[in-house]
Amino acid sequence: MASFTRRSESERSDSGVWKISRRYSERRSAYREIKMDTHGEGKKDGDHGATVSAEEAAADQKKGFTETSSIEEIFASKAVPTWQKQLTLRAFVVSFVLGILFTFIVMKLNLTTGIIPSLNVSAGLLGFFFVKTWTKLLEKAGMLRQPFTRQENTVIQTCVVASSGIAFSGGFGSYLFGMSEVVAKQSTEANDAQNIKNPTLGWMIGFLFVVSFLGLFSVVPLRKIMVIDFKLIYPSGTATAHLINSFHTPQGAKLAKKQVSALGKFFSFSFFWGFFQWFFTAGDGCGFVNFPTFGLKAYDNRFYFDFSATYVGVGMICPYLINISLLIGAILSWGIMWPLIDAKKGSWYPAELSSSSLHGLQGYRVFIAIAMILGDGLYNFFKVLGHTLFGLYHQLQHKDSASVLSVSDDRSSPVIPQSLSYDDQRRTQLFLKDQIPTWFAIAGYVSIAIISAATLPHIFPQLKWYYIVVIYITAPTLAFCNAYGCGLTDWSLASTYGKLAIFTIGAWAGASHGGVLAGLAACGVMMNIVSTASDLMQDFKTGYMTLASPRSMFVSQVIGTAMGCIISPCVFWLFYKAFKDLGSPGSEYPAPYALVYRNMSILGVEGFSSLPKHCLTLCYAFFAAAIVINGIRDLVGKKRANFIPLPMAMAIPFYLGAYFAIDMCVGSLILFVWQKTNRAKADAFGPAVASGLICGDGIWTLPSSILALAGVNPPICMKFLSSGMNAKVDDFLAS
Repeated sequence: MASFTRRSESERSDSGVWKISRRYSERRSAYREIKMDTHGEGKKDGDHGATVSAEEAAADQKKGFTETSSIEEIFASKAVPTWQKQLTLRAFVVSFVLGILFTFIVMKLNLTTGIIPSLNVSAGLLGFFFVKTWTKLLEKAGMLRQPFTRQENTVIQTCVVASSGIAFSGGFGSYLFGMSEVVAKQSTEANDAQNIKNPTLGWMIGFLFVVSFLGLFSVVPLRKIMVIDFKLIYPSGTATAHLINSFHTPQGAKLAKKQVSALGKFFSFSFFWGFFQWFFTAGDGCGFVNFPTFGLKAYDNRFYFDFSATYVGVGMICPYLINISLLIGAILSWGIMWPLIDAKKGSWYPAELSSSSLHGLQGYRVFIAIAMILGDGLYNFFKVLGHTLFGLYHQLQHKDSASVLSVSDDRSSPVIPQSLSYDDQRRTQLFLKDQIPTWFAIAGYVSIAIISAATLPHIFPQLKWYYIVVIYITAPTLAFCNAYGCGLTDWSLASTYGKLAIFTIGAWAGASHGGVLAGLAACGVMMNIVSTASDLMQDFKTGYMTLASPRSMFVSQVIGTAMGCIISPCVFWLFYKAFKDLGSPGSEYPAPYALVYRNMSILGVEGFSSLPKHCLTLCYAFFAAAIVINGIRDLVGKKRANFIPLPMAMAIPFYLGAYFAIDMCVGSLILFVWQKTNRAKADAFGPAVASGLICGDGIWTLPSSILALAGVNPPICMKFLSSGMNAKVDDFLAS
């Protein structure tokens, strides 16, 4: 996530593929775990040796924390290592391992539904657990040279999120895979050679290396203004910092150990459940994933529970409103609209068309979903832009000049107001200690922009160098708007900026000059810049609150991004080679947003002439409905808005069906019942259990991919037939 954040970036959807916002998931994950009072911790009473309940332990921890008014006073006795010592070899080894783990998970989610929850909690937990175990072993052997600090923990968190985030912002489930022949064949427009580019490992790695670092340099000069002058909240960064700070207290370390244990148990269960299911998937339509839970008619309309541990876990992390919105969208589309439109076959569209033709029923599914996504994105773009401009105006007009800190690169005498709390004084002092020179950021941005403008036309001849120059001139302004808006609302609008690039560059290039491919490539360039900019600023906020140096944050982000530029294409390549039907509708990995993004690009280049009958009218209606619903949600207030569905969430099942929404609602139900029976344990261990379910099932894709590449097929096909069809099969076999 997540991401709404939408990465890094968890996001209603940061990059088009739909990433659940870390703003929402903080309610269930980060914030719940960061209350050091986090429930579920049993301990021994020193006088009596009696075991204290989870609730009593939580209250005890809370009391201890509230008695200490300052977080930094708790850590005052611990020296803060220099920025070089925060960057340890063990931190990057652990980050590399976790980066591979989370890349597999994000890639699977990308290629199935595009819904990606925030994995910050599990990344923080596992990073803390691995390094803490490492250092304890070295300490027992008398070989420990450097203790594990919260600053090093922050470096790991930053590196892992940056690395696995490339699996999302790299567009493997959206714009990048949308360039492929597999996706192009699903549309009759713009499927000629100049609008197709099939994935290969070489150009994907090269493309990511030349576009993924620009965003890091674009907002570095503004870090002090954003974090200290304007005091932007950056809710996800703040939540992550509290989480890391909690791990490094005695109570937090004990709780983290128990949470890791819970994560490990459900990781094992989820992994072996995936392994068990594999035995029954010898053919198309086989296995538990095709179990007609509510009957065969409902199954035909994609209403069934597919026993996915991944999406049960995702449902436990996502807020109830998102899961219910998904289910409402599924009922509206697959339960009502598509059966009604299907009845118009032969009138609204030719009856002989295949089920995957965009000139038939599939066209209504895809383009109405696109209309809702664009309506929701447009509304939130102007909403967040308005918040950004108003907040910036307010800051510039009303801030106390005495509280404005120097934003120069002069480190000798930073002005730190005495009115600040002890925590803020301590954090500001260290945040201003290790500066990143402005000249370095500008030189880095210009140098990479020149290299990128010279390189990208060789990868995509349709994307001319002057298109790229225009993007790079406008990108820093958009990156600032995205980073500032993210600091206020925790919403990253990277996907919206990417769609803007699709329409503008695609239309500029034109249909006869490969405009579809140019628009998709431009989307990738723009999304990577604005997404990484907001992610880096979140990391600066986390570093500010954990006393991690801005330099170590920047270096960690750069190294994590470089890891991701290699790991993510390799993981995608494994999926691409192992699963021959990747990207095909109805397959195990349909990559729904690849088709959505490609059709957005086709619309930008060729207009609406190719849509089925009445489809444009329905698109206008749902586009307007998305704006109206969002407006109503904002007008009625937060409390009542919790009962109004989210248009973006409603749009996702329009194309995919209800099965994953049912899985997620099962996850919500499990969490709801758990909270009713034992709220303390549910709040403390719910995110860990959910992360275990997601991680175990996600990692099973690695051995399943290897088995597929090796030609090892499952031995059994478990299929479900109607009684009439079963009788025909029996007669055929008997004859």
